[in-house]
Amino acid sequence: MKKLVLTLLFLGVCFYSNAQDQPKIGDELIINEPYAQNFNYINFPKPNILIKRGKLGNYSSVYDNIVIVDKVITKENGKTYVILKKKDGSQFFGFLAKVKANYIASIKAKELSIL
Repeated sequence: MKKLVLTLLFLGVCFYSNAQDQPKIGDELIINEPYAQNFNYINFPKPNILIKRGKLGNYSSVYDNIVIVDKVITKENGKTYVILKKKDGSQFFGFLAKVKANYIASIKAKELSIL
């Protein structure tokens, strides 16, 4: 009986953790500092584009920003993309209202974390 209860509990935890991998509209995330110089899974503009627009050529202004999932896009190949916007309503780098990110890859790379 104990084995049955433990097995069912384990399966329930597995299914619950699998359900958490899918984002929902309105989820809050935080942008972390990437390990590399650039973000690999969040589609921010390249530094040369920022410099052409008169902004600083680094991403330090987006670190620790709280963002909200605005739209969820699931592709046929199984990748899940999200459209992110800032929680405070301001724009990224002063000209981008929304950015696109590969949800699962950016979570695994710790570019985004769930609040």
